[in-house]
Amino acid sequence: MNDRPAPPIQKIRATGAMKKLMAEYFGELKEAADSDSTKIAWCTSVGPAELLRSFGFQVYFPENHGALLGATRTATDLIPAANAIGYSPDICSYLTSDIGSYLRRSTPLTPAFGLEGVPRADVLVYNTNQCRDVHEWFAFYEREWNIPLLGIETPRGIGDITRDHIHALVQQYRGLIPTLEEVSGRTFDIDRLREVVQSSYRCTQLWKRVLELAQHRPSPLTFFDGTIHMGPAVVLRGDPRAEEYYALLITELEERVAQGVAAVPQESHRFYWEGMPVWGKIRDHAQTFSAHRSCVVASTYCNSWIFEALAEDDPFEGMARAYAEIFIARDEDFKEQYLARMARDYHIDGFVFHDAKTCPNNSNNRYGLSKRVTAKLKIPHVVISGDLNDLRMYSEEQTRTQFEALVEQLHEAG
Repeated sequence: MNDRPAPPIQKIRATGAMKKLMAEYFGELKEAADSDSTKIAWCTSVGPAELLRSFGFQVYFPENHGALLGATRTATDLIPAANAIGYSPDICSYLTSDIGSYLRRSTPLTPAFGLEGVPRADVLVYNTNQCRDVHEWFAFYEREWNIPLLGIETPRGIGDITRDHIHALVQQYRGLIPTLEEVSGRTFDIDRLREVVQSSYRCTQLWKRVLELAQHRPSPLTFFDGTIHMGPAVVLRGDPRAEEYYALLITELEERVAQGVAAVPQESHRFYWEGMPVWGKIRDHAQTFSAHRSCVVASTYCNSWIFEALAEDDPFEGMARAYAEIFIARDEDFKEQYLARMARDYHIDGFVFHDAKTCPNNSNNRYGLSKRVTAKLKIPHVVISGDLNDLRMYSEEQTRTQFEALVEQLHEAG
């Protein structure tokens, strides 16, 4: 993406431990897929994973698979298979690449973890707090496998979250229990749910600490590091192993802070990434920013797995509030105030908004937010056009030109 030589990327030692933990997770999914006794539940990434774990399900997150398809740059070749059976190229490329992967019987889970394909679900559970597409995505597998499809229908564009919101959502969460009991063969255990939710809360607090360490100058990690190390917070929250991993990562990052070790050597500018990553360009983007002595220190995306409300005494109210409070489900006023706080806390010099072609729900530049933030905070921004998975929507030259223009603007401003 850029001809300027980039300083060497500062490797995080804990990455080895994370890879081992993720391999254990996928190994357990493989065992469950090969077993008649262990049930598998699919869950959206910001869905009721805690409730599913309380029933003893092995929980699989297809969005994690979607990100893997993007990161391995296989998605673009798989999307046409989903298009051919009627899924538009304009809808979520996680959805189309995942369904294309299933139709083509081709997945990076095979060479990486030995799974023959995506693990077949016994039940599918979604939450529309992110978008409608997750419902339609899971509905494909409901028809394919003739299994139960359950969902939480969360309102979108929420301002203040009211008791009415929480009451309605709690009723939906409780409404999942009879089917989950039937599929799992277990009776619901409120004490077990509390235990899992408490573990999930501790995980989210540790992950919060990881991300907040980037408030230091120089930052010990980048947004691009965060997209990798968020893995356990997504797929293993509610499992004590995720807590153990983040304790290890925090120790290493705190050592970096104490020793003045910078993720980007000679850090000069600090950026905020708003929107989805371009998964197939994570390393390229990390090197490009580093070459300009610029560090992307914070993002809405990585902070999406901080769930303060899981501390609620009632685990159902905690889940309902936590999964309704996420940025993507909120109104424009909330988003504007949120970005202002993040800009202050992380000492942001510039915003990078990613307009992801197939992800309108998480492309937050489309209703004037980027210009309002710049006008209010006097912090410049750039809008990069691309996509989370479909690299046909992405232009190397255009992105390079836009980013370099933003850096030049900051240089001129002194």
